[in-house]
Amino acid sequence: MSPTSILILIASYFAVLVLISYFTGKDDSNDVFFKANKSAPWYLVAFGMIGASLSGVTFISVPGAVETKQFGYLQVVFGYFFGYLVIAYILLPLYYKLNLTSIYTYLRDRFGKTSYKTGSLAFLISRTIGAAFRLFLVAKVLQLLVFDLFDIPFVVTVIITIALIWLYTFKGGIKTIIFTDTLQTLFMLVSVVVTIIFLASALDLNSIGEIVDYTKQSTLSRVFFFNDSNDPQYFWKSFLSGIFITITMTGLDQDMMQKNLTCKSLKDAQKNMLSFSVVLIFVNILFLVLGLMLTDYATQNGIAASKDDLFPTIAMLPEIGIITSAFFLLGLIAAAYSSADSALTSLTTSFCFDILDIENKPETSKKGIRKRTHIGFSIMLVIVIILFDLIFRDVSVIWELFKAAGYTYGPLLGLFAFGLFTNYHVKDKFVWIVAIIAPVLSYILNLYSNEIFNGYEIGFEILIINGLVMFFGLLFIKRKASKTQ
Repeated sequence: MSPTSILILIASYFAVLVLISYFTGKDDSNDVFFKANKSAPWYLVAFGMIGASLSGVTFISVPGAVETKQFGYLQVVFGYFFGYLVIAYILLPLYYKLNLTSIYTYLRDRFGKTSYKTGSLAFLISRTIGAAFRLFLVAKVLQLLVFDLFDIPFVVTVIITIALIWLYTFKGGIKTIIFTDTLQTLFMLVSVVVTIIFLASALDLNSIGEIVDYTKQSTLSRVFFFNDSNDPQYFWKSFLSGIFITITMTGLDQDMMQKNLTCKSLKDAQKNMLSFSVVLIFVNILFLVLGLMLTDYATQNGIAASKDDLFPTIAMLPEIGIITSAFFLLGLIAAAYSSADSALTSLTTSFCFDILDIENKPETSKKGIRKRTHIGFSIMLVIVIILFDLIFRDVSVIWELFKAAGYTYGPLLGLFAFGLFTNYHVKDKFVWIVAIIAPVLSYILNLYSNEIFNGYEIGFEILIINGLVMFFGLLFIKRKASKTQ
């Protein structure tokens, strides 16, 4: 595809999103922006959450990692499923019972104001980093495919990327996102299927049965790693990490929970979560099969591309055909924006409710506060992405994302676990100190794990370790609740 064709495709795609925003954002109220009037159909939320959960990172990094990680990522995905069960039957009932808009309000009622602010800030840092990672990856691809050819600097690419999100979310907020995520998930899945069909033909695979046999016979399709507990991909490390990654990055994350809390009832939200958790396993298998086929196609045709460059490089080759290339671009953009747009909205929501206490502001100023906050986080994302460009230029982004999540979400995991599974209260004014100490100690432990644990290498389970350090740290500042409490 020519750069001009790519620009026309991108412009057309965003014209559709803006059109959706026009119809869903007619009621420019805070209730619509933050809650979608609690009237979202559960099946739309479930389908849209597939795209929001996978994001551009999964779209690019999971296929690109098959060459070195094989299908080991599926161990983490199996853990996801059990994490979603915890969310559906422990966390969602709590959130609906308390009728929360920001889920961190629970921490205020359970522990106090400092815990509440600490939890919210942990989310704001975590989600800003996560969203920036996802958008950084997509901005890199767009820079490579389009903007470099027009000598447009990367900074301008990033600004355009964020501005487009702001354009279709600034009025309708979460209500708009529920509908745009549905469309974007569809584009993403169609893109993967179309690319697999092309690669199957190129690799002389003429049926689904042949694709299945080809996958089984490949040395790259190994799923389970039980032999070496020091291996970062060791099954129990990956599986347990998957459970806790889901609990924290979905169940304790305002971004993902804000969508669930737009459902009409707890029962609908649980149906959404359970159906989504099953479908997500099969979607990830599709991405891994795609990664296997991309790797073999590159090897057979002497294509020097790997990791995050593998899928975009092959998808834009002339011999791939304009249809496959067009669907790749649509899928990439859809995957990236389906997570980034909701991240921007949830950051706005959390900051307005948890930091600015918007509920207690004069009614006449609430909308203005929301809009200024929305713009502020848009600018912050631009700055963070540009910083990432200086730091992460030759890495597999999905692994860096999970590493970062292990440190930033750990305090949230410890706080919520302490609140749910103990009867203790804490000396609230010291909570923020424990929340800083926990990730610092976890980082030091990770840094010297080989020496401390005789060669044991910590992987994704750093999130569990961080949460445990936070949990036990809270025990040091606990206090017993009075009978009235």
